[in-house]
Amino acid sequence: MIIHRTLLSGFVFTALLSVNCNCSKGKSAEPDPTPAPTPAAGTITVWMTKGDKSALLQKQTSLLAFNTVSNTNPNVDVDSTITYQSVDGFGYTLTGGSAYLINRLPSSQRTALLQELFSNADNAIGVSYLRLSIGASDLSQEVFSYNDMPTGMTDPTLANFSLSKDTVDLIPVLKEILLINPNIKLMGSPWSPPVWMKDNGSSIGGSLLPAYYSVYAQYFVKYIQAMKAKGITIDAITPQNEPQHGGNNPSMVMSATQQADFIKNHLGPAFQAANITTKIITWDHNCDNPAYPISVLNDPAAKAFVDGSAFHLYSGDISALSSVRAAHPDKNLYFTEQWTGANGSFDGDLKWHLRNVIVGSMKNWSKIALEWNLANDGGYRPHTPGGCTECKGAITLDGTINRNVSYYIIAHISKFVPPGSVRIESNNAAGIFNVAFKTPDGKKVLVAVNDGTATTSFNIRYKGKTAVATLAAGAAATYTW
Repeated sequence: MIIHRTLLSGFVFTALLSVNCNCSKGKSAEPDPTPAPTPAAGTITVWMTKGDKSALLQKQTSLLAFNTVSNTNPNVDVDSTITYQSVDGFGYTLTGGSAYLINRLPSSQRTALLQELFSNADNAIGVSYLRLSIGASDLSQEVFSYNDMPTGMTDPTLANFSLSKDTVDLIPVLKEILLINPNIKLMGSPWSPPVWMKDNGSSIGGSLLPAYYSVYAQYFVKYIQAMKAKGITIDAITPQNEPQHGGNNPSMVMSATQQADFIKNHLGPAFQAANITTKIITWDHNCDNPAYPISVLNDPAAKAFVDGSAFHLYSGDISALSSVRAAHPDKNLYFTEQWTGANGSFDGDLKWHLRNVIVGSMKNWSKIALEWNLANDGGYRPHTPGGCTECKGAITLDGTINRNVSYYIIAHISKFVPPGSVRIESNNAAGIFNVAFKTPDGKKVLVAVNDGTATTSFNIRYKGKTAVATLAAGAAATYTW
């Protein structure tokens, strides 16, 4: 993770959201006494978040109605007959630090929080995808791998491989999550291999020694098998988090040529030999270098083992995903990380992330959209020495539970668009950036953000009928029918 974009805090919600609730005490929001409207045929339910926090994932009391009355508003046309990629899920990275903080909540409070995050109940947000660090990330309490050795010693047979560090907090929290949502998908990404495998002997930077390519491939095999033995299935891995950023702690540099070699000659064959079906996803770095994943995929032997490419957006443009798809339309795309930080604003982050991370990644063929870390404390801890000191989680756990802006960024889509949904056609209009889906049960969902500086009224037009919607400047809304 590279330092860039930003955020702030807030919360409310349940079947009918109320801005004033005692959710910070770990309790569910109290329902508003006004009865929630019952959706009828030809009506749209609206959930709203405003940049000034006057509405936070708030279910609106008025339904929108489709009709045939004409007006001069710009049209957002939704067409469910034109379909694109299917959805795997939405969520965060469950960092080691996030798991540490969550696991230290009182059991009843922890259970309530995990239910709120991961269940499909009315008062939950249905997070359906998590990224994990393979070993430590920079938002772990300490730097470690699963096979650390005393200085000067190596372990090419991986006899000392152990998940012991993860059994304290990460695995127990994951097991609780799996009880709530057994179908949640998990992606693993390493920040660094054991330092004895690297040419600089350090957790920071350096490269994987060619002599250890096959050993490191077996390290992935052991990780996937050991997690499976704990009842945890890893759906996908990336060979290296941010392979062109060697300044983090931990981190490692890996060129496209090195990654193609590692995948085609070592990792892919090792998975094949062990009958592992976990997906291999290349790149896992910024949108400014689509040439890297294209180069890996241009190697036919590497491509045979690769499911797709993963991206962050600390530099470049989100359209890079479509550039990679144009070169390799048979491979998938994944948006795996974007942070919000200590110096950001709720309104600025809400608008930027909805436009780019949610609407942008989905409209550029991504199967997932993930914000960065799930949780931190009030001092943006835990983190490693030299790790990110400004990364703000979706929630802040510091005696109370505070929901921050990335909670709402993800909730506006995770709550309404379950895995298996399919993106359908919709157009941006008059500063209203949006993306539409058809869910497995046939519902239509439109997620929109007003990227302009003024309140805008627009038409949601579907099958020849229109419904008039209004969004304040910078506001986000999810429309379902």
